[in-house]
Amino acid sequence: MAHSDPKVLQISPLQERELDYAAALVQEAGWNQLAADWRIFLELGTVHAVRDSGHRVIATAATLVYGGRFAWISMVLVEGGYRRRGLATQLLRRCIDDLTGRGLVPVLDATPAGRTVYVPFGFQDSWGFSRFVAAAPLRSERAPPTPNGIVIRPIGDADLPRLCGYDARVFGADRSGLLRRLRGRLPGAELGAWRGDQIVGFVLGRDGRAAAQLGPLVAEDEATATALLGVALVRTQGPIYVDLADSKSALQRWLRDRGFAPQRPFMRMIYGRAARFDDCARTMAVAGPELG
Repeated sequence: MAHSDPKVLQISPLQERELDYAAALVQEAGWNQLAADWRIFLELGTVHAVRDSGHRVIATAATLVYGGRFAWISMVLVEGGYRRRGLATQLLRRCIDDLTGRGLVPVLDATPAGRTVYVPFGFQDSWGFSRFVAAAPLRSERAPPTPNGIVIRPIGDADLPRLCGYDARVFGADRSGLLRRLRGRLPGAELGAWRGDQIVGFVLGRDGRAAAQLGPLVAEDEATATALLGVALVRTQGPIYVDLADSKSALQRWLRDRGFAPQRPFMRMIYGRAARFDDCARTMAVAGPELG
């Protein structure tokens, strides 16, 4: 099949009417995103797209800005017949230039193979996490014990402002737009941990093409995070992904005991620096490598 020269293909924003093309790229890559995930980028960020001569989307890259400080680069996808032609490089360069031109620091989450691509662009290793997967997690009738003085309950609408404020202090920037769009995607996993009237942790989730994803998971300590995850697992059907920080060894052991196994590692990489923006102690599991 003859393909147009990628050098003359123009990059322009993805349109809502083109989401079927984007979904086809996700399916070909074996990724987990649904149309609702693409809409997060369309509503809160930018999706750059390359089209062939028939106006069919053949490659994408997305950016998502957080709080005017930094921005994620993700969803770098190229249709199989157009790979190794420089499209991903062109899209990545467009994202970097757009973000740095606005005074934002680009961030991305890389697989080991992707890391070798991103290092020459100026990205530096910051910290790692691993995707834990369970086809059918082992369950008990009860969630694990909750630390003394802490109550875990579903997140209500009235909780959102305080939850978003708590998250911003941990994540390093306001991402309330994302958190609000995750609500309703996996209702059973929308849980907050409270000590009196103070929020001390929360977990959200979302449905996916291949699995439900639990995250972000933010908490004051691993005991509280374990209690949140335990309740979420009881209320969520498998298969399940959890993208857990490598530093959280107790949580990793707890997940392994419940039928989870590590699938692949990721490295969080930051353009021009290694120092992280988030609070490493309270960051337990990320929302996903595409969202941060």
